[in-house]
Amino acid sequence: MLRGPRRAGERAHAAAERGGGDTACPRNGGALRKPDIPVPYLYFDMGAAVLCASFMSFGVKRRWFALGAALQLAISTYAAYVGGYVHYGDWLKVRMYSRTVAIIGGFLVLASGAGELYRRKPRSRSLQSTGQVFLGIYLICVAYSLQHSKEDRLAYLNHLPGGELMIQLFFVLYGVLALAFLSGYYVTLAAQILAVLLPPVMLLIDGNVTYWHNTRRVEFWNQMKLLGESVGIFGAAVILATDG
Repeated sequence: MLRGPRRAGERAHAAAERGGGDTACPRNGGALRKPDIPVPYLYFDMGAAVLCASFMSFGVKRRWFALGAALQLAISTYAAYVGGYVHYGDWLKVRMYSRTVAIIGGFLVLASGAGELYRRKPRSRSLQSTGQVFLGIYLICVAYSLQHSKEDRLAYLNHLPGGELMIQLFFVLYGVLALAFLSGYYVTLAAQILAVLLPPVMLLIDGNVTYWHNTRRVEFWNQMKLLGESVGIFGAAVILATDG
């Protein structure tokens, strides 16, 4: 009598182990699952994101709205984490949350005044330093994944030449860059190296949506979100590389 729900639960657990969330809700007979954020709060989150993005794009109170975007992203990530609507594999959680931390760091860098062509007010060094620390934490997570995540290691092996030697080279580079961002020394040079390092990784690894969706069972929208966040991290690196 309980065989159906039990098998549905096993399928959900297996999907989480593969990485992607359970795309079907067993209670609804195969209907699409609920979003990560509860629906009433999801619309407020979307509205806040569009509002902050619009004002930042037009350069209206960019610092304030960049700070608001960082706060909005932190709150939405926390709401998704505690919501419990979907379960991801540990390796995918590291990919998702580490990039969210990096994007928050990028917004803090933008809120500090870095990258402004005509700076009317002095930049906030405290905000920029905090953003750099967040970027360093992201790089530590990427380096950790290259050593302990089978999925990330296989992605690099399948898409980049050089085999294991290339993985170890990326591990060392990510570690050194993380130390630079965390310590605050040679930040401009580290950002320049990161800005050169990210495009091939984005194009060859993150950009292969078919690989992640078909092989690793990462939902299409989630992989597109990860790819967009990689573009945002690249933007933060360019800002620090040119105005660090």
